[in-house]
Amino acid sequence: MEKWLGKYSAFLYALMRIIVGALFACHGAQKLFGVLGGTKQTETLMLTAGVIEFFGGILIAVGLFTGYAAFIASGQMAVAYFTRHYPGGFWPILNRGELAVLFCFVFLYIASRGSGILSIDALFGKAKRR
Repeated sequence: MEKWLGKYSAFLYALMRIIVGALFACHGAQKLFGVLGGTKQTETLMLTAGVIEFFGGILIAVGLFTGYAAFIASGQMAVAYFTRHYPGGFWPILNRGELAVLFCFVFLYIASRGSGILSIDALFGKAKRR
């Protein structure tokens, strides 16, 4: 499978970055604006999370300063897991923290790869091609 799909890995990575960034931005929109089935937050920590999710998600999706935004988003998801989910038990599937863990490690991977193709950084020649 890798032999066939490997030819498209740069495009598939860009597609993953765009989709994951957009989904993360939606979580931020829930917290900041009370849309998409969310509730507008007033607690400082949740507002901070909303700002990181919304603006970080947009930066990741469009591929601008992606490495930095993804690294910050990864850290925020680690904090979210250990402050909100881990107190409910170790296993993410039992404490409902699997999405936080998944976002954390996907963003850590994105931070290691950078923007890639189909990004604003690539448009300005600041993205590495892999």
